[in-house]
Amino acid sequence: MKRNPLLNLIRANMDRPRSFKVSATDEQTTSIYLYDAIDPWWGISAEAFARQLNAIETPNINLRINSPGGDVFEARAIVTAIRQHSANIDSYVDGIAASAASYVALAGKKVEIADGAFFMIHKGWTIEMGNADELRKTASLLDKIDDSIANDYAARTGKSKDELLALMAEETWYSSAEAKEFGFADRIGGSADAQNSGQWNLSAYARVPKALTDKPETSSARDRAALERRMAMLERIAP
Repeated sequence: MKRNPLLNLIRANMDRPRSFKVSATDEQTTSIYLYDAIDPWWGISAEAFARQLNAIETPNINLRINSPGGDVFEARAIVTAIRQHSANIDSYVDGIAASAASYVALAGKKVEIADGAFFMIHKGWTIEMGNADELRKTASLLDKIDDSIANDYAARTGKSKDELLALMAEETWYSSAEAKEFGFADRIGGSADAQNSGQWNLSAYARVPKALTDKPETSSARDRAALERRMAMLERIAP
């Protein structure tokens, strides 16, 4: 049986170095570094993100992103937290904003993508178990989530929702120049850090650009045993 793509993404990146941190840039600005996957078990959860975000009192926030994506519902909650915050929040794609991380990036008022960084959109994945009726409900919910995300993309880019849904279905990757031309980014910044843009294993995705494949392997022992137990459990229950 083919493994669920979300599980593929999790397994491929269990040992990759990643981080989530908040630091003061100056008296007026705080930077959030979302250099992690979006997931309550093996990355940054919506609850943890919102808690850190809501503790920030500076009038400006820079949301810096290098993420392969993750859980669609956690990311949606992160977007809500960003939109409800009183600060001016701008997004910076420092390496990769793929999948769920792409619409987290678009929650910022302005979006800057580093030269050499990438942006990717696709339809949502999930892990579910249950009978046929329950799975149909989940599929219907994913359709609604995709529709909502496409509306966000359309509002940012000015493209039609139908065009965006078709691009999402094809798993479409954009270089920094393409992301700006299409309307996902407002401007292109300095060159992407090679370490930031190349640390993720993106083999779970079908159409990864050559520039992001065959990167050197890195490793970390962080929470390896716990992650392995969770992976084994998820594989037992995944459809």
